Amino acid sequence: MRGRLLSFSLFGESHGKAIGVLIEGLPPGIEVSLEELRKELERRKGIERFSTKRKETDEPRIISGVFRERTTGAPVAVIVENRDVDSSHYEEIKNTPRPGHADYPARIKYFGYNDYRGGGHFSGRLTVGVVIAGYFAKKLLEREGIAVRAYLKRIGCVEAHVSPGELLNSKNPYCPDERAFEAMVEEMEKARKAGDSVGGVIEAVAFNVPPGLGGPWEEDIEADIASALFRIPAVKGVEFGLGFRFAELRGSQANDPFLLKDGKVVTETNNHGGVLGGITTGMPLVVRVAFKPAPSIYLPQRTVDLERMEEVTLKLRGRFDSCIVPRALPVVEGALAFVIADHLLRRRAWEGLVGESKILNSGIRLQNGEVMSHQYQTQNLWSSPF
Repeated sequence: MRGRLLSFSLFGESHGKAIGVLIEGLPPGIEVSLEELRKELERRKGIERFSTKRKETDEPRIISGVFRERTTGAPVAVIVENRDVDSSHYEEIKNTPRPGHADYPARIKYFGYNDYRGGGHFSGRLTVGVVIAGYFAKKLLEREGIAVRAYLKRIGCVEAHVSPGELLNSKNPYCPDERAFEAMVEEMEKARKAGDSVGGVIEAVAFNVPPGLGGPWEEDIEADIASALFRIPAVKGVEFGLGFRFAELRGSQANDPFLLKDGKVVTETNNHGGVLGGITTGMPLVVRVAFKPAPSIYLPQRTVDLERMEEVTLKLRGRFDSCIVPRALPVVEGALAFVIADHLLRRRAWEGLVGESKILNSGIRLQNGEVMSHQYQTQNLWSSPF
């Protein structure tokens, strides 16, 4: 993902020696904790019962850009070795592309030279690098009091209803709506027992994002966020605020009236998800991401043998996720945080030239990791369209 000031690139394959990420543009002096980074990567493992039986330690090795637990300003390179690899089944099916996977288009694009084991460079395993890049971005955002949180909005047909206070203070790492989460687990269990898989929706919220980040066209922060999120494997939809529900409304229903609260400009509702004209408004930035069901399933599927050019039935063997959505929570957070961090650095550069901003930040600061503001605890300042 390439921003104007921050960028990262991923390398490696699912069954190669290692995967990793190169992060460029990070300012010097950001405090780095390997223990915190390990915890972020542990979140990516999801709910064990519904995740792949492939067990990777995901131990990060920072090989450049960090010295004495602080970023140096040089590019940060982090690698994670692949240890629990079994490629035997992929040799058997290398000529029969798996439905829902990138096997066929990758074979065409790379003239058959692509690494087909476990999806190669197209594998969701590469999202380890997104989580790592997101960790560094979150550390940068913490300095500005910006908090990024994501939760399971929907699994299959089961939907959660969450208020901002619940999201910020919940002890459930997956979904603050405990009743909905129990039903989500049942939905995932049904798919697992059937040898099938199920998709879902993640809602992510960035609190205390200052107004003025982004711009029109090439500077549009919504476009940059959507671009970053669509790069996550299995993502098939992104929407902000009310999203597609805007199509059902009149302007009088959709518009967010401006108000003054404690001397600061806010909006009565947050239908637009904290962005107008590609620029943040100072309200919570709300985005939802739709994930398709994991394409690797145990049920028979139709495909084509590309060597013999005949239709065949494919029955996969291996270690699959029945639901990848819980594992994607830190990935979505990481991608969102990285884009916001890039736009924040751009804004700070302008402020350094123009002088102190005359528009007050409508948010607050984090104190001891907690958001200290009552404005985010009220329903009318929250986008809750579903």
